[in-house]
Amino acid sequence: MSETRTAAELDQEAAVRRELEDFYRDGRPPWDSGIVPPELVALVEGADALVPGRALELGCGTGTNAVYLARHGWRVAAVDLVDRAVRQAREKAIAAGADVTVLCGDATRLDEVGVPGPYDLFFDLSCYCGIPPHRRDAYAAGLTKRAAPGARLLMFGYGPEAFDDPISGVTADELTARFAEWQLADVTPGTNPVPTFWFTLHRVAATA
Repeated sequence: MSETRTAAELDQEAAVRRELEDFYRDGRPPWDSGIVPPELVALVEGADALVPGRALELGCGTGTNAVYLARHGWRVAAVDLVDRAVRQAREKAIAAGADVTVLCGDATRLDEVGVPGPYDLFFDLSCYCGIPPHRRDAYAAGLTKRAAPGARLLMFGYGPEAFDDPISGVTADELTARFAEWQLADVTPGTNPVPTFWFTLHRVAATA
């Protein structure tokens, strides 16, 4: 189905793509540190670790976290908008001997990417918080469509106060509203010098 987007919305999407491409062309983006976040490690290896299943990473960058998940028994697909990042992620997965499917595409248009699911875990390290607001409902719908019963979403996001623009950032209230079929189970402040948060959402079981 075709979309109708305003000129302003198209400009927002183009600006986001250019900014991401600039980050990867000029060097390592600040969110792509090459270090697996301890919050993800706790989910995968901690006392209440999830049973490995199928995982989808949104905005995978150069593939550090996707490779980590694959090494710990997860069947992993990973998506990023930037060609350069996707190439590096594929190279990293091959070098690590990790079975990761890395695809170039838009996290808000998953029907076009080829990631049918269902997935038990979704991981998002600051992808959603940079998506233009008019595309965020599509992001939520795409994940919900592909979520296995009881699926988990672990998301890191910058608060709106961290940016000097009207587009970026995310709040718990926004996630509760947009992810209507999910439960916001936990919000933990990050340790960054600007406001950041780790959000954990659970897919609510469908009722008959």
